[in-house]
Amino acid sequence: MTEVFKTDIIIPVYRPGAEFLKTLSRLSLQTKKADHLIVINTEEAFWNPELEEAYPGMIVRHIRKKDFNHGGTRDLAAEMSDADILVFMTMDACPADRTTIEKLIAPVAGKKAAVSYARQIAAPDADTIETITREFNYPPKSALKTKADLPALGIKTFFSSNVCAAYDRKVFDELGGFGSGLDFNEDTVFAARAIEAGYAVSYTAESKVIHSHNYSGREQYRRNFYIGKNQAEHPEVFDKYPSEGEGIRLVKKTASELVKQRKAYLIPKLVWISGCKYLGYRAGRRSVKQNV
Repeated sequence: MTEVFKTDIIIPVYRPGAEFLKTLSRLSLQTKKADHLIVINTEEAFWNPELEEAYPGMIVRHIRKKDFNHGGTRDLAAEMSDADILVFMTMDACPADRTTIEKLIAPVAGKKAAVSYARQIAAPDADTIETITREFNYPPKSALKTKADLPALGIKTFFSSNVCAAYDRKVFDELGGFGSGLDFNEDTVFAARAIEAGYAVSYTAESKVIHSHNYSGREQYRRNFYIGKNQAEHPEVFDKYPSEGEGIRLVKKTASELVKQRKAYLIPKLVWISGCKYLGYRAGRRSVKQNV
């Protein structure tokens, strides 16, 4: 007899609009329906109550913007759930087909992994550099990552993404959830703790969501500032397995792919975007050291 796992989907939202409506529509068509959709909405003034009619079983909690925290807000939602499997998504992660959730939770339901995260495919309006980046970080082949992979993969072993990821509830509680102190990178830090504790993390490429961003240089600087800050705040993970090498590999791969696609004219833009990322990352790391 097949064991039935209760599954809840958790989505933090802020000013939800057309992207969120599309995500809700695609979720309603999934072969594996969630028992509940738990939405943590930042600022009630931006919420349309009619959205609750779009997805049966939706539970909404409103919080203030100043109280939002990447780790703590998701922990709050997890406390509202009694599900065996917790699926965390972002409001702009659109399921690519009807089996996204079914395939995502399979490694967790089968007790092969404590965490399973989906493949992210660039949206049709994504620029070339962003599309190559998504393909680099989310290849078409699945992988089950364990502690044994650390010598070969380094920091990539811990890579995970709450854009669309499923968690074994027992392991999630055992390891203390994400933690209110995690204001960025909560998914990667949790994956690191899980792997160090002897669990596996599944990159489940068969589960696909459409998700990408055409960030400006300034936006990349800001985003990577918080990445650097978070990494400096968690030396137990990132000092042992630094991420700079992976960043350099991404730049080289992207430049090579641009040449292959006869789009070498985009290399100056790649240099600019990569420079903004690196400067933001270094500034974020320094901001922590200065406050120690």
